Amino acid sequence: MKKLVAEFIGTFWLVLGGCGSAVLAAAYPELGIGFTGVALAFGLTVVTMAYAIGHVSGCHLNPAVSIGLWVGGRFDKKELLPYIVVQVLGGIAGAGILYIIATGKAGFELGGFAANGYGAHSPGGYSMSAALVTEIVMTFMFLIIILGSTHSKAPKGLAGLAIGLGLTLIHLISIPITNTSVNPARSTSQALFVGDWAIDQLWLFWLSPIVGAILAGLVYKVISPEKE
Repeated sequence: MKKLVAEFIGTFWLVLGGCGSAVLAAAYPELGIGFTGVALAFGLTVVTMAYAIGHVSGCHLNPAVSIGLWVGGRFDKKELLPYIVVQVLGGIAGAGILYIIATGKAGFELGGFAANGYGAHSPGGYSMSAALVTEIVMTFMFLIIILGSTHSKAPKGLAGLAIGLGLTLIHLISIPITNTSVNPARSTSQALFVGDWAIDQLWLFWLSPIVGAILAGLVYKVISPEKE
């Protein structure tokens, strides 16, 4: 239960901090933080939670991460479904708080609400195939970073920083393409509030991260397996 509460809080913070920066601060006239600021915000949510709850739950905050760690032999199968459920619920709670805050401004329009999308709903107008490849590759690399930095032979105490900076870099690359998912819980939370096209396109932001995570788990298990 402690682990599940920690995962709920962590995913709540990831969505509120990352998507909140995109919805509330990125487009602010003249003083907006832009893509770079949003990328950094997502990275900072992971860094802060890694050191806050990493010792409790491992700080997955992401169904794809939990699946990739399981495939890589780093996570118990019996904990997989409960982690995914609370991650999605935590993300929805974060999006709910963000919605309450954002609608407190007169004239607020929901718009994309930082939801992930492709085609007409991609920030740069990228196609479905471009989005699919991007999300698979970015999630693959994210899991490689996670599996490597948390390996028993890795330098101690630096995993949270490496993972947070890795997520920042991933956002710097892929925000123009899909608004960056690599996290089905983050995608689901925003899509539920946007509805319509965001729900229709949500399948890609579950499928691609899971595929990328599975591939990374298999690859890393071969190149640097942990001792039993």
